[in-house]
Amino acid sequence: MTTKPKARKFRIKRSPSATTEGATPAAEAPQAQTARPQEAPRRAPVEHPEPPTEQPEAQAGEVASAAQVSGEQDIDAIRREGLTGRQLRMARRVAQKHGLPATSDFDAVRLLRAKGIDPFQRSNMLELVVPQAGGEPREGGPGDALAALPGQEGGAGAGRVQLPQTVPLGRNSLPSTEMARPNPMEQRMREISEIQKDITRRRRKKMGLLMVRLAFFVLIPTFFAGYYFYKVATPMYATDSQFLIIQNEGSGNAGGLGGLLPTQFATSQDAIAVQSFLQSKDAMLRLDEDAGFKDHFTDAAIDPIQRLTEDPTNEEAYKLYKKNIKIGYDPTEGVIRMEVIAADPQVATKFSERLLSYAESRVNELSQGKREDGMRDAQRAFEAAEQKRRDAQQRLIELQVANGVDPEAVIGAIRGQITQYETLLIEKQLELAALLDNARPNRAKVDGTQGDVRRIQAQLDQLNDRLSNATEGENSLARQAVTLQLAQADLVSADANLQLALTGMEAARTEASRQVRYLTVAVRPVPSEEPSYPRSFENTLLAFLIFGGIYLMLSLTASILREQVTS
Repeated sequence: MTTKPKARKFRIKRSPSATTEGATPAAEAPQAQTARPQEAPRRAPVEHPEPPTEQPEAQAGEVASAAQVSGEQDIDAIRREGLTGRQLRMARRVAQKHGLPATSDFDAVRLLRAKGIDPFQRSNMLELVVPQAGGEPREGGPGDALAALPGQEGGAGAGRVQLPQTVPLGRNSLPSTEMARPNPMEQRMREISEIQKDITRRRRKKMGLLMVRLAFFVLIPTFFAGYYFYKVATPMYATDSQFLIIQNEGSGNAGGLGGLLPTQFATSQDAIAVQSFLQSKDAMLRLDEDAGFKDHFTDAAIDPIQRLTEDPTNEEAYKLYKKNIKIGYDPTEGVIRMEVIAADPQVATKFSERLLSYAESRVNELSQGKREDGMRDAQRAFEAAEQKRRDAQQRLIELQVANGVDPEAVIGAIRGQITQYETLLIEKQLELAALLDNARPNRAKVDGTQGDVRRIQAQLDQLNDRLSNATEGENSLARQAVTLQLAQADLVSADANLQLALTGMEAARTEASRQVRYLTVAVRPVPSEEPSYPRSFENTLLAFLIFGGIYLMLSLTASILREQVTS
């Protein structure tokens, strides 16, 4: 950091020859320039012959100029203000940025105030460029402090003095010999009053600029928004409706108790699926085909902001559809609330009824595929079991018809006869043994008993042959009986499978009845008599808050950026 050189003091002397010749020596030109800071810029010296005039003889010696005396008084007043070291360093930096030849920190404060610059305010870097008198910007130099005059903002707009310069002849260029000084207290009070007036003037200026910005960025846009909502916007009518999606818990048994069992709300997935469908482009296209959604909102009676253009695209219509069809789902109550907005209450009611019918059809389609698949599989299993039982029964009947008799019954009858003959044979043999045990048996009884034994044995042999013939061979009664038993077993198995298939079909029917979804309308749409939109006051207040928030954000951003730049 370099310190500017101090200003030089010029000694002014008057020689007697100057009074006789009537011209100013060239050595006194800088002092004349210092004594008269408001002269025109530098120009070539021009000599004009004038008749000699008599002037009083000037006193010789060092005389401080009025500007130097006033500067010292200002520095004394500034020193009595009690400024902190940080403020003085800030004033020195600002003075260096403006190119002011400050000899000290207090002199920097004085020079900045003389140019109308607040030394303790952070300014924008772009304001550090000081324009010249000719309009070309340049950085402040050492001569700017001498060129700044009291009451002027940094010398802007006034002719800037460039030293050294010539002084026209014929003027009194001598410095004033009056050394009267003003009262320091009065000068201090005057300076404080001027500072207070300057602060008040700046505050009024800043407040005026703030009001202008607020009016331009907040109040005027809010006024136009309120004018639109109150005077231009087309009244819109809203139709509210509420509906629920429930599912059946009934068992669907033959007793018909399934319909008496309680029901519960459908799962949230079903409700969310219906809500998504009603807010989809598919529902909008169906509503346009059935009720003319696009034709209604392209009517010329609707204001341009809410109206669709002629021959709108599906995307444009869908944006307006999402804005005017509001659907919300409450998971705690399981209720879906729908609000339909249109320019006519009857049209809004018609749109709402159409959307309810679309939702009902979609609810029916949600579980229809699953129910149909389950019932179809159960029906196929039942039909297959029934066909197997029918085939087994038919085969059994065919076997019975082919055999003519029951093989098991025939074999059982033969075995019974064999058992009877064997018992009778044993009895005759015992009777014959008893007769033969006598010493002198009756020959007639013995012969008769032997004949009975022989006949019974012959009959028993015949029955054994018949039983052996019935149980041996491919077409024997035993094989026929086995085949018939297998057919009967197949019939029993087919009956069991048929019973299981019937039970599965009943279970599938019960599950299908449980998966049925029902759409129950809790609040039906009713045409409204008064428009619900636009809500003029609420919308105007919301617009004011939005514009105010935007302005506040921009102001804070600009302040932060200015602070970062100037720090």
